[in-house]
Amino acid sequence: MKNITIIAFFSLLFAGCEKTIELDYKANQSQIIIEGNISNGPGPYFVKISKSIGLSDLGDYPTVDNAAVAISDDAGKSETLVFEGNGVYRTTSITGVEGRTYTLTVEAEGQTYTAQSTMPQQVPFDSIKVEEVELLGGTEYNIIPIYLDPIAKGNNYRFELSINGEIVKQHLIQSDEIRNGVANTLRLELNDDDLALNAGDTITLMMQCIDENVASFYTALILMEDNGPGGGTTPSNPPNNITGNGALGIFSAYTTQTKTAIIQ
Repeated sequence: MKNITIIAFFSLLFAGCEKTIELDYKANQSQIIIEGNISNGPGPYFVKISKSIGLSDLGDYPTVDNAAVAISDDAGKSETLVFEGNGVYRTTSITGVEGRTYTLTVEAEGQTYTAQSTMPQQVPFDSIKVEEVELLGGTEYNIIPIYLDPIAKGNNYRFELSINGEIVKQHLIQSDEIRNGVANTLRLELNDDDLALNAGDTITLMMQCIDENVASFYTALILMEDNGPGGGTTPSNPPNNITGNGALGIFSAYTTQTKTAIIQ
């Protein structure tokens, strides 16, 4: 989605007359967008840097191809990422380790941006439960990730769902704010209007254990009704963990596990 400001929209309706008021769209100053991650899975890991454009602009988001990008951890390891092209930068040696805090540093267009994320301890992902629900309009299915939340509070989870190999472009977040230290029984809050599940479908679910700042970012995107992973750039200014000159995006250090199930 595009970062915009909509100005001067007001209409009055009087008996016997109509007044047409034109919309004046003025784009905000272009902002840098930084999207990066590191996980406990095998590397390499990637950072993508682009820039926002206005509503009236056409074409793709311009990429930033001349940045200096580095990732370091609190164990003293650091590396400069290799430019791959199209705004994408790649790691070569650093690894993701549970419990470590990672710092991303980006120098681009005369500005320095930094972000920190701590990789949580991995919570074992046991299985996927598919619950059939009979409704007046037909059959629907609830998808419930089964995991045992630790006793210690503050655990946050992000899920990426694929159906028959195609990613579902929705943000899916759970936490232990309400139900702490118990086996999860809560279904994923899917937008059923955009999703049709049928018997025989293969469900692939990736569970990420994420830190609090990353969870806040994706929760804000849910409230903004964004389209989910792969569905576009940050639509506005949700709270993120990147400091420096109003950058958009997120840097996430997370653990990852994947399970598969078939709807019976």
